Amino acid sequence: MAKITQKDINDAVWKACDTFRGSIDPSVYKDYVLTMLFLKYLSDVHDDKMESYLAKYNGDAERAKRAMQHERFIVPENSHFKFLYDSRNESNVGELINIALADLEEANREKLYSEDGAGIFQNIDFNNSKLGEPKDKNTRLKNLLLDFNKDALNLRPSHLDGNDIIGGAYEYLISNFASDAGKKAGEFYTPSEVSTLLAKLTHSKPGSRICDPTCGSGSLLIKAGNEVGSDNFSLYGQEANGSTWALAVMNMFLHGFDNATIRWGDTIRNPKLKEGDTLMKFDTVVANPPFSLDKWGKVEDKEGDKTTISYDPETDKYNRFWRGVPPKSKGDWAFISHMIETLNEQGKAGVVVPHGVLFRGSSEGRIRQRTIEENLLEAVIGLPANLFFGTGIPAAILVFNKQKTSNSFLFIDASKHYESAKNQNKLRESDIEHIVNTYRDFAAGKNNPGVVEDKFSYVATAAEIQENDFNLNIPRYVDTFEEEAEVDIAGVQTEIVKLEDELVKVQKEIDVYLKQLID
Repeated sequence: MAKITQKDINDAVWKACDTFRGSIDPSVYKDYVLTMLFLKYLSDVHDDKMESYLAKYNGDAERAKRAMQHERFIVPENSHFKFLYDSRNESNVGELINIALADLEEANREKLYSEDGAGIFQNIDFNNSKLGEPKDKNTRLKNLLLDFNKDALNLRPSHLDGNDIIGGAYEYLISNFASDAGKKAGEFYTPSEVSTLLAKLTHSKPGSRICDPTCGSGSLLIKAGNEVGSDNFSLYGQEANGSTWALAVMNMFLHGFDNATIRWGDTIRNPKLKEGDTLMKFDTVVANPPFSLDKWGKVEDKEGDKTTISYDPETDKYNRFWRGVPPKSKGDWAFISHMIETLNEQGKAGVVVPHGVLFRGSSEGRIRQRTIEENLLEAVIGLPANLFFGTGIPAAILVFNKQKTSNSFLFIDASKHYESAKNQNKLRESDIEHIVNTYRDFAAGKNNPGVVEDKFSYVATAAEIQENDFNLNIPRYVDTFEEEAEVDIAGVQTEIVKLEDELVKVQKEIDVYLKQLID
């Protein structure tokens, strides 16, 4: 039997989405398809392992079952995909899938529950009216089970052409869902090329602790891990949205990162990645936080006539906002402050931000000034517009480095370096390489202050930044002005005379045709 390739699985899982297209929003049905992919994978791995144990123990089923209790996942009989497939015509098939997921969670409690006791499937309901009236819902679920029973979705490891094909298929689905989901996509996915760029800019060494405090579905975190070049690293993430947190947990398992720590909760108000009562420190922190998040901070709880404050950044117990408290309507610097405070002494952070972060004043200006004066900021990189799902605005990447050696600052304007696509612009491999090589040369001390590459990069001194009142707006440093070509007055005049002569000829021809029509 031929091995199943990445393309085979990608095509098959994308086709399975036809069951929902046109009637259910992609931001909703993505959870159903991705959950079914996870369940099918666990079931097929279970069958592969069971067969190998039966062969090892000469068909002794009891010994094989005992051995299976020590595998990565325990799959109860009623949680197995085959049981659900055989039940596809039952009138309560949605309820049976819900029970299967609940039992799977319970059998793997340590892996599939959060520290607060929430299961990864708690926000997914296959018996939900979102899937249509009972008859339509049952038809959709039956078709979904039929699609996942096809040969192209035989996910047994022994049948796959590669170790990370399932993780690749999951990423492929998430990327396509993001493309279809429009504005809502930014909540769970950072475009692959931007994730790659961030991972390369922050390049973690073997042994690193890597964190994404707003990890979405975990794709950026996985890219940062893969950039290490060995298996010697640990991944940590936190995500505020419960459904997206569940996607991240599944994503880690499907990529083989079983030891990743992914927490569910609001990173600013309730950071979960801690050691004792202090925030955990990391070698690398990467993030694409929500742009200019409103109401990110202070929480007032009203009970009758009483008002209590359950969280106030002014009195943050981790002292993350000692440089200043960002405005309540724009949380960008709140996330950046958290990231900086969770870096260890050798740490580096890379964060995607809207351009307003570079120049807005008031409290944001004061925080920006202090990070610059501490010499934590290393690079400001302007990205092309329309790269991100849900917004066409251009963004920038800020790189902070606790081990920065110079007192200079790199500015890159990559806003014109991209491939134009129908719905969205993309960074090409050459664009990513150009940015990364420029940054690495600067970090290695190869560039003196001044223009490094005309209309692309510039190294500014601390004095220049201060002269600009700590405004980091990229055009202040990288001159991208294009001089207009000189106008050839004589040539233009000759062209005008020529056009006037032609116009006279055309007018005479029209008069002739009109006269013929009248006669």
